[in-house]
Amino acid sequence: MTFPATPTDELSNAAAEEAARELVRLIDVMARLRDPETGCPWDREQTPETIAPYAIEEAYEVADAIDRGAWDDVADELGDLLLQVVYQARMAEEEGRFAFATVARMIADKMIRRHPHVFADETRTTSGSAGMLQQWEARKEQERIARAESGALAGVPRSLPALLRARKIAARAARVGFDWPDVEGVVEKVREELSEVEAEIRSGDRAALQDEMGDLLFSVATLARRLDLDPEACLRQATDKFTRRFNALEAILASRGFTPSDQSVEELDQVWRDVKKRDAKSKGL
Repeated sequence: MTFPATPTDELSNAAAEEAARELVRLIDVMARLRDPETGCPWDREQTPETIAPYAIEEAYEVADAIDRGAWDDVADELGDLLLQVVYQARMAEEEGRFAFATVARMIADKMIRRHPHVFADETRTTSGSAGMLQQWEARKEQERIARAESGALAGVPRSLPALLRARKIAARAARVGFDWPDVEGVVEKVREELSEVEAEIRSGDRAALQDEMGDLLFSVATLARRLDLDPEACLRQATDKFTRRFNALEAILASRGFTPSDQSVEELDQVWRDVKKRDAKSKGL
């Protein structure tokens, strides 16, 4: 497929050529690392299963670097993530399954297929990102049907972080009409699930408590979705805040010659309240 020329084609072509050279170099590096005779012993003995967790870890490190605005680190971490793609593709090629070129071709074809308003002559009948998202989801559904994956929830990986998976599952259900009519309905559901957790705490039934705690977390993830918030990002921010404040609490106690374990609950609570006030003031809250 040939696309119309743009004023940036010369620059884009030069950048593309450099990217292609470096990518081929990376693929060659991985081939040498996996060489049965002269490669690295550790790299040679890895399998798709042993390496898979690293892809998740590297993706989180990319997200963390972006959150910190550390753009040199972002470039470095993106490289680590790309390595995982090249690594898996190399092992697949060794087994005769597919090669890196297959991976690149499939994702390029998919993006072109899902954006006919950009890459084809299709008339843009829907304006705005919301309309484009609807068309995107419709095309994804067509692809799921073609792969014989039935149902609105098909294709959401179980390996996703639990909160992210909950948000995606709830969003899929909502797209086919299974949702509350307003946010207040979700808020009420959160209250209902919390009361059920409290009831199971009193009952002492651990299995039932775990079940109800899961329902509570799922409803909170659904509430975040309805408020257009990422529950993973919200929890990450809250955890960062707690970490920052607890470090401050430890520093205050250390300046007095104490540790948290030396203090009563009441004493810790008072220091914690002071830390919260200082932290909120420093944030302009």
